[in-house]
Amino acid sequence: MVWPSGARTFKIYPKRHGNGVKPIKEAFVTKLKHAFGWESERKLGYQTRRTPGKIDAVKVVGDGLFAVEWETGNISSSHRALNKLALGIQRKVLLGGALVVPTRGLYAYLTDRVGNYDELEPYFDVWRSPRGSGGVLAIIAVEHDSLSEKVPLIRKGTDGRALL
Repeated sequence: MVWPSGARTFKIYPKRHGNGVKPIKEAFVTKLKHAFGWESERKLGYQTRRTPGKIDAVKVVGDGLFAVEWETGNISSSHRALNKLALGIQRKVLLGGALVVPTRGLYAYLTDRVGNYDELEPYFDVWRSPRGSGGVLAIIAVEHDSLSEKVPLIRKGTDGRALL
C-alpha cells in the first residue's frame, strides 16, 4: 500500500484520528482483485440459521478458499470478522483466513476506535486453532512507513463514527 497515490511508500498525515480507513481497504481489495485474481464482497454458505456478512476478498486455492477481511470498523467489528473467518474454517468452507488491522502506531492517526492489533492480542488463544479444522487463521498488523504533513489526509467515510 502507498499513500498518496503514485508514491513509493505509505506516508500518513500525523493528525490524531484524522485519516479514514475505508479508502485503504478499498485500495487493498482492488489490488488483490485486479492484480492477483481475488473475488471481492463474496457471501459464503456457512450452513447456519443466519449467514454472516460478505467477506472482503476471497481467493480460490486448490479445491478451497482463502479469505481476507480488512478492518474498517470498531473493535467489536474485528471480533465479528475473526469469528466469521473461524466459523468458515470450522465448517470447511474456508481453508484459512486473515484479518488485516493497524498497529497501535498507525491506529492513532486513523478513524477513532478502529479495531487494532493491540486490542485483539489478549484474545489470541480463543482464535489460535479452530478445533479440528486444520485451517489457518491469521491476524496481520500493518503500519505506515513514515509521517508527513506534506501528504493529504485520507478521506473518511460517512458511516458510524467516521465523521467525528
